[in-house]
Amino acid sequence: MKRQIIFSLTIGVIAMTILTACSKQDDSQPIKGRWYTGDQLKLGKQVFADNCAACHGNNAESIPNGTDSSYSAPPLNGSAHAWHHSMSILIRTINEGGKELGGKMPGFKDKLSDAEKNAAIAYFQSYWDDRLYGIWKDNGNLKK
Repeated sequence: MKRQIIFSLTIGVIAMTILTACSKQDDSQPIKGRWYTGDQLKLGKQVFADNCAACHGNNAESIPNGTDSSYSAPPLNGSAHAWHHSMSILIRTINEGGKELGGKMPGFKDKLSDAEKNAAIAYFQSYWDDRLYGIWKDNGNLKK
């Protein structure tokens, strides 16, 4: 009886180890249907929190300016126009900011690395549903 219990526990531990190993996603691989990886998404969450969330919101939803007469930072979560823009336009906007267009966004050309800029885009695109992301991708917007 004692051997049977030990055998059963051993088989259980082996099965749990196999299931856990199979269920882990390799964060270095692209997320299914997207251009970015889990590693980029993790980095993007931090980059966005440190540089973008104060105006664009923690979930890329935008934060109204209140009594300020300037435009609020646009939502980047797929509920506004950001999904119409190609990667090259998104990168250019991050680099140059929005002051030329009447906004307050500073440029991040010299503050963020290319990897950090791409990661920030990955983060806000993670809020786009699959249909919207598919339209963006099918329109050739992934080209840099």
